[in-house]
Amino acid sequence: MGAVFGLGDAEGDLLLAAAAPDLDPNFARSFGLLLGAASPQPASVALILELAGIPLLSGRGRALLGQTGPLRRWGLLQVEPGALNLSRSVVVGEDVVGALVGHPVAEPISQAMEIHVAGQDLLPAGPAAQQLATALDAAVGLCWVEDPAGAAGVSTSVAAFSRAEIACTVFDLALRPSGVGLMEAALHAVRRAGLLATGLVLASAELLTVDETASGVVALLSAAPVPVVLVGRCRWNPNWRAELPVVVRASPLEPAQRIALWRRHVSADEVPADLLASYRLTPEQIAAAGRHVVAQASLIAQPPDAALVAETVRLLGGAGRIRPGFGTTRTSYADLQLPADTLASLHRLGAWVRLRDSVISRGQVHGAGGKGTGIAALFTGGPGTGKTLAAHVIADTAGLDLMQVDLSGVIDKYIGETEKNLEKVFAEAESLNVVLFFDEADALFGSRSEVKDAKDRYANQEVSYLLQRMEHFNGITVLATNLRGNLDAAFARRMHFIVHFPDPDVPTRRSLLTQLLSRVGDLDQDDPIDLDHLAATVELAGGDLRNIVLAAAYDAAIDGTGVGARHLLAAALREYAKLGRRAPAALL
Repeated sequence: MGAVFGLGDAEGDLLLAAAAPDLDPNFARSFGLLLGAASPQPASVALILELAGIPLLSGRGRALLGQTGPLRRWGLLQVEPGALNLSRSVVVGEDVVGALVGHPVAEPISQAMEIHVAGQDLLPAGPAAQQLATALDAAVGLCWVEDPAGAAGVSTSVAAFSRAEIACTVFDLALRPSGVGLMEAALHAVRRAGLLATGLVLASAELLTVDETASGVVALLSAAPVPVVLVGRCRWNPNWRAELPVVVRASPLEPAQRIALWRRHVSADEVPADLLASYRLTPEQIAAAGRHVVAQASLIAQPPDAALVAETVRLLGGAGRIRPGFGTTRTSYADLQLPADTLASLHRLGAWVRLRDSVISRGQVHGAGGKGTGIAALFTGGPGTGKTLAAHVIADTAGLDLMQVDLSGVIDKYIGETEKNLEKVFAEAESLNVVLFFDEADALFGSRSEVKDAKDRYANQEVSYLLQRMEHFNGITVLATNLRGNLDAAFARRMHFIVHFPDPDVPTRRSLLTQLLSRVGDLDQDDPIDLDHLAATVELAGGDLRNIVLAAAYDAAIDGTGVGARHLLAAALREYAKLGRRAPAALL
């Protein structure tokens, strides 16, 4: 311990004197007598100075017990508050006492944050791990690993320490107990790693970007007595420290590595390999997901399957943390009633989303110059044609959540605020690994216009910012618009897919009605429904047909019967009236 924390002989004597009451109760009773108390007592500042042979009037003794000395800086001992400096009590934490007797124990804060990296034999052996290992061999004290969503930043760091033949302990700052700040969490992590004589890996370092103590935390870690590797989703912020650390960028796992990690929990007979390879998870997330899948499968006494894996991946991808409003019902391509060419385009988009990391691992296929690795799609078509449902299908089949952007909370009348709000949206989508969905996107991504006044100029700046941010986005973006002509032409150039959703024709309307009616339960056999007539007569979009069937189901429930033709007819007439359109003569 002394060698790790840089303790001299005097500091070692002070620490042992302070810890003596916890090492042997006889010392606590003796200290009580020496301090004039009838009960066992901890040591005081004056007592440990005398026991260490340091004069009470010595400035050296005060410096050794000062806040900047290693004993107090790293929390090896604490000096309790008191009116008189020399009479203040000095205590040593349980973790430090355990280390003194050769059995380090974890205190609650570090115990809550510590994580264990599984699959050591499958850790990435790429250039990032080698670069980091070289820095550790060169005794670099602080390193930063940029860890995009789905990358193996923590595993890369552990692999680097292994290559440098240095043991390491891994903590996740996001797991710190409630009420514990980043400074306190970092201090506990450093002390724990020092007591174990290991290097330190700190995950979720992107939390520094929203913490006012970030510079102080970085200063603390820069002076740590053990090598520190910070792993964060964002880039290093030069405002945190003037001297730049060693920076490396982690890469996503290769498909074969992902499959091998999944196979520790689910077999090839249960879940196919191509499905497992498509999930953009870190090794730690795969291990957590695998354990969850096995536990959930045991509860229902069934083997793990693809549906259970997909549900688990959705939970890891951010479910419960994104804004509410999304149901738990999962969708599939079978829920879509669309023309063959539209459906084929959606299947192709879904394949791109699932196989994105596999393609990225082959090289810079998305281009150089800082371009992102995201996928952008534009859905065009009238209201109720299935654009929103298709976005849910793309997300669900990829095991992701859909994050729908609330335009009212993004657009701001004050200059520059819209860009800030959008940056928060994009950053959150990247960190949660969700599908980002802009509905009625023409309201936000409008065409740039000729500058006639200040309002036009700032509106154009917002559009220009969006163009640039989308180009550097590393996630999945789906835009939906009813009026494609309102979109800036530059957006079309940045779209990997433009999928048109036409108004449904007669066969499509019949398929939609058949599908919707299959979900309402029993039909009224005394009032049969003529689907061919209904599909040919009611020329409305799929969303409107859904409203008609829903209203008919409620009307039938009120009547206490199954859904019949009369219910659908009445609901269709009300829907036409609601839309402000004249109902066809055949319905009257």
